[in-house]
Amino acid sequence: MIRRLLVAGTVFPLLVGCTGDQQIERPTPLFNEVPIEYPLSMWDQDIEGQTLLRVRVNDVGRVDDVEIMQSSGHPALDTAAVRGARSLRFEPARRNGKRIEVWAQVPVEFSKQAQPGGGDRY
Repeated sequence: MIRRLLVAGTVFPLLVGCTGDQQIERPTPLFNEVPIEYPLSMWDQDIEGQTLLRVRVNDVGRVDDVEIMQSSGHPALDTAAVRGARSLRFEPARRNGKRIEVWAQVPVEFSKQAQPGGGDRY
């Protein structure tokens, strides 16, 4: 059985300031659930953790680079987070109505606990 999980929280662009009158609109995730696989060996051992990623969202909303900002402490979880993040899609960030490339933070939580308000986080 393959376990899947939700990306925890929201996406936080690193470029959210203003440059003069040029306000940057954040990239918007086009997902509710993300098919990031919880490594079965980690699931079976009840190992949980959170990996904080930095992703580059290009001007068409695809992730073209992923970096680990903060490790979960478990290489298998970190690898699964990076692999899954490459498949994320976004409405691109914009500056003055024009699509731009930005870096954004994406927290990925590997947890076997039920989420508040309903669904399970895998």
